[in-house]
Amino acid sequence: MKLNYAFFVSPTTAFSPTEYNTHQAYMKRCLSLAALGLGTTGPNPMVGCVIVQDKTIIGEGWHQKAGEAHAEVQAVNSVKDKALLKGATVYVSLEPCSHFGKTPPCADLLIREQVGRVIIGCTDPNPAVAGTGIKKLEAAGIEVFRGVCELEARALNKRFFTFHNKRRPFVILKWAESHDGYIAPAQKTQQAPVWISNALSRQRTHKWRAEESAILIGVETALSDDPSLTTRDWPGKSPVRVVIDINGRLDEKLKVLDGSAPTIVFTAAEKTTTANHIDYIKVAAGELPINDLLRDLYDKGVQSLIVEGGASTLQRFIDSGLWDEARTFIGPTDLKSGLKAPVLDLEPSSAESLHHDRLLTYLNPQQL
Repeated sequence: MKLNYAFFVSPTTAFSPTEYNTHQAYMKRCLSLAALGLGTTGPNPMVGCVIVQDKTIIGEGWHQKAGEAHAEVQAVNSVKDKALLKGATVYVSLEPCSHFGKTPPCADLLIREQVGRVIIGCTDPNPAVAGTGIKKLEAAGIEVFRGVCELEARALNKRFFTFHNKRRPFVILKWAESHDGYIAPAQKTQQAPVWISNALSRQRTHKWRAEESAILIGVETALSDDPSLTTRDWPGKSPVRVVIDINGRLDEKLKVLDGSAPTIVFTAAEKTTTANHIDYIKVAAGELPINDLLRDLYDKGVQSLIVEGGASTLQRFIDSGLWDEARTFIGPTDLKSGLKAPVLDLEPSSAESLHHDRLLTYLNPQQL
């Protein structure tokens, strides 16, 4: 891809190709650091920061957990000789914050330390920031450049950007299907659920659960498989469990109602009290529109959502167009009959082998 270097411009200076390559290398380091916060920073974005003086990295850090120090603070604190901060170049993958939240504004910190310039991957879509951090830095006489590795920076925080720009969670569809295209056998005579994917694939699924805000299934999946929907085969928190149960069919003995993780149930039934970590959201009888469901989850602060089943629930998301990624495990066996897998008429963006399973990842072209 040919770069438009004129994009990386301050009022007086533009980066040459050589300069941009240098800035790009430092920014990629920021992005690598930021990614270490996947699954622990929400609802905050993942952010990495690198501080450079005389072509030498003197400090770096990343936002490790919501409520704790931001990346810029971690990086500044890592600098042994604070005198080196004066005039230094600060690389940060996302615009420094300018408001008081659980921590003070990072823009104020950089101004106080008298850094020389700040190079930013992308601006913050959060209305509480949204360019005000940049304005504050510039007003203090600090040079600010933005747009270095911008696509990569936005992709890293795809959940955060989707939540603020589209006012809905980032939606990931996930299922496993047999080699001949079935999501479940006709009869479950031995176990529920019937495992189509292998142990490595199931571990990957639990890793994903630790990375996302919530996980959703329909009532049929809850009744037939009795899943826990918790994170067990990977360290990390369990996501909020979400169940669509319009007619109030859930049995209180099911694992999704055991109180082991916060749970949201969409239902038209009268049981709408909140107890045992279960939040009942009252909806109208009939089929719940996907956009209404996502709006309610947005109002609950859910930034990302894995949809794990069943087939009809997954297909409804596909048909609505309100999804961002789909991750499909293809097992090596043939079921020959049963419940057909959802239909996704797209070419995968990537493919990976996990022992005898294949993992296909799809991106929704309507949401790119």
